[in-house]
Amino acid sequence: MPLLPEGGARASAGETAYRHISEAILRGEYAEGGFLDESTLARAVGTSRTPVREALNRLHAERYVDLVPRRGAQVRVITATEMQEIYDTRLIIESAALAKICRHERGAPAAAAQILGEMETAGAQQDWSSFARLDQRFHQSIVEQGGNAVLTDLYLALRPRHIRLAIRTITEAPHRRATIEREHRELVEAMNTHDAERATQVLSEHLRFVPELINALPG
Repeated sequence: MPLLPEGGARASAGETAYRHISEAILRGEYAEGGFLDESTLARAVGTSRTPVREALNRLHAERYVDLVPRRGAQVRVITATEMQEIYDTRLIIESAALAKICRHERGAPAAAAQILGEMETAGAQQDWSSFARLDQRFHQSIVEQGGNAVLTDLYLALRPRHIRLAIRTITEAPHRRATIEREHRELVEAMNTHDAERATQVLSEHLRFVPELINALPG
């Protein structure tokens, strides 16, 4: 019987460690390319090294960190190539969802208006972490509305990198906020009028690369 609470405690500590480290990476507290010391992380989280190691393995699977033999966990460097590939993948998946939504006249996701309202509030407060998470939720809701479970699973696998890139983009190019919000509203309108061509056009423009950010990234 004692094993069950102990296992539960480990799971809880691992989740706490995961949230602490992932949030710190998203906020830029751990620099890209820097190595993470397990003992230091354990003290910061208030736990042993085992939950920290579990968290780092999870973060490796989600591509927040690389595990380097004999050196430990290194915060992954976002490259221009990776950013372009993620945006390309998103364009393929979201375009397919938009086409199906418009073809079957499903309209925009029911939660879209609330998500965009919260996102605009976060943007006005320059709460870029919340802004990026809400951006991911909005686009995920479009994919889910498309009704293809396989594409939804593929899209969810991009979630950690989607959020990280969104935070990086809006932090380094905050002037894009008004454009992002306008394009979101245009996507909703296109879905509600079942205009697949317009929806795809807006999405393509929405996911265009930000030149000043791309130029600042390594190849």
